[in-house]
Amino acid sequence: MDDNNILAVVLAGGKSKRFGQDKNCVKLGSRTLLEHVLLKIVDKFKEILIVSSNSLEIEEIKKITVIPDCFDDLGPLAGVLSSMKWIKKNKKPYKWIATFPSDTPFFDPSIIEEYKARIEQSESSLYFVKSNEKRHNIFGLWSIDLLERLEEDLIKNNYRKVEEWANKVGVSTIDIKVKNYDPFFNINTKEDLEVAQTILNLEKND
Repeated sequence: MDDNNILAVVLAGGKSKRFGQDKNCVKLGSRTLLEHVLLKIVDKFKEILIVSSNSLEIEEIKKITVIPDCFDDLGPLAGVLSSMKWIKKNKKPYKWIATFPSDTPFFDPSIIEEYKARIEQSESSLYFVKSNEKRHNIFGLWSIDLLERLEEDLIKNNYRKVEEWANKVGVSTIDIKVKNYDPFFNINTKEDLEVAQTILNLEKND
């Protein structure tokens, strides 16, 4: 399969209400949460798109583009739609997008190989990662053939929750075995950040 068939999309447009400040700029160890995510995927894709209406301070890298959400306050689905519309507008060759949340610093980038395998199998147009019987609705592989359906449901039918929309259109899961801690653990609160620091320390000692 052509590795350039997938555009990496980091969804970084959340309001961080529970955290109290923009999580993208919060440090975990020596890096921001966003930097942790970018470091895991920057060498895996031809291009990376960050969708965020927030002001981001990141190192300028040629393959990384930052765009705003096409609609404010409509949640992650708007970020997904924004990335699909960007592909169409710029006449990019990508047929799929792989979405990554900006607040989940511990995922194993080997999931990308799982994505490529699913594309080869051609069994679904939407996949989400699942671990410990929990489905992670932002770690997803989306066919851009879903663009028109997503736009209609987001604007006309008032769908906002990723889980509800995915269940409506049909979604397959990629099951990941978890060893010590869930690598898809995401940081929503200051308490979560403390847990993440503990995990980071354990990783350094392994």
